[in-house]
Amino acid sequence: MRYVSTRGSAPVLGFEEAMLAGLARDGGLYVPETWPTMSAAEIAALAGLTYEETAFRVMRPFVGDAFSDDEFRGIIARAYGRFDHAARVPLVQTGPNDWLLELFHGPTLAFKDVAMQLIGGMFETSLARTGKRITIVGATSGDTGSAAIEAFRGKEGVEVFILFPDGRVSDVQRRQMTTPVEANVHALAIAGDFDDAQARLKDLFNDHAFRDGVGLAGVNSINWARVLAQVVYYFTAAVALGAPHRPVSFTVPTGNFGDIFAGHVARRMGLPIGRLVIATNQNDILHRTLETGEHRRGSVEPSISPSMDIQVSSNFERLLFELYDREGPAVAELMGELGKGGFALSQGALGRLRAEFDSARASEAETTAAIAEAYRATGMLVCPHTAVGLHAAKVRRGDPAVPMVVLATAHPAKFPDAVEAATGRRPDLPERLAEALSGPERVEKVANDVAALQALIARGAGVEAVR
Repeated sequence: MRYVSTRGSAPVLGFEEAMLAGLARDGGLYVPETWPTMSAAEIAALAGLTYEETAFRVMRPFVGDAFSDDEFRGIIARAYGRFDHAARVPLVQTGPNDWLLELFHGPTLAFKDVAMQLIGGMFETSLARTGKRITIVGATSGDTGSAAIEAFRGKEGVEVFILFPDGRVSDVQRRQMTTPVEANVHALAIAGDFDDAQARLKDLFNDHAFRDGVGLAGVNSINWARVLAQVVYYFTAAVALGAPHRPVSFTVPTGNFGDIFAGHVARRMGLPIGRLVIATNQNDILHRTLETGEHRRGSVEPSISPSMDIQVSSNFERLLFELYDREGPAVAELMGELGKGGFALSQGALGRLRAEFDSARASEAETTAAIAEAYRATGMLVCPHTAVGLHAAKVRRGDPAVPMVVLATAHPAKFPDAVEAATGRRPDLPERLAEALSGPERVEKVANDVAALQALIARGAGVEAVR
């Protein structure tokens, strides 16, 4: 399996190289050169398997010869052995043919653990072979950072720097990043919003002298391995609900487009997905794109679903590559236009987008109402991001005979104020996490400036200033 850049001018890499690189050297994102497929019989054979075995079968074609079968099975087993539910990502019924897919049973109570625990093991195995040291830098709107820190804290040969927008994550999300005691963990509160943090991250990767000098590696959803790991739970959920013998629809709360692009990959592999619904909060660039055909940045408005407070959805570039027949120069031109404010999709690309995706937007009031309604109807507490998904699923429900699965992306205890305001009940933080977050915080505030970040990261990684 080989990987190509969405912008068409970076070297073609194998899986391991693409995983360690994160962002391609031409500024693009890596995607498989071709999409492997599974037959209906192969999909049907997943029924009744463990999550780990399904993960091995779904991901194996993408990994190539990067890991032996035994190595890869061991990495998968260690990754999901830390989840506190035997099903790893259980389905919970919420209506006659409506379901929640609970993705928050990992160590940091968010869906990012599904991918990050796996990546931690893959990086560790790869680095142990070579003896290399790397510097991981990530940008987070809340959950990616804590999941990355949990996956890499204390690991040999790795320094971890996580950028988060100062004052724009929940208290629990912040403390998950700032209370770890391991010396290789560095939490950086950047002035600005998530789009600022993500832009500076890309600046760091696009400075090749700095990138090579500190051994930069990325674990944001720009990293293909992150998206790949998320493909698996579309298969486990759909097969449990009757695939491949009937279609299953999914609604995905999304900001950076990675989680729902994983659904697109599952569909390309042969999984019969009915509707694939993009659920956005008031920062609705993705919904506006489907409505108008114009992909234009707006200002980021803080919300009660802060992990979705994004106006530049990085993984949308991967879909653009598909919509424009894998023409890298065309994608590069569009991304240049986005840097100036935005662009209009061609009629052909817009038609393909609308054929494959639906979308809906939830206001703050609608999000709160969805939290309250879920509690009234089922007795369940849901986080505000999941509530955005519930609202979108209701708006775009479609055929009631087709199961609709909403991805429940985080434990409600990570957003207790919003949940309590909607239901009158404050969710309890699991004891194991409450104890872990009780220590003193370590955090460094940093300006929204790439040179300041480079100096700080070089110093923290024990590397001389790179120029």
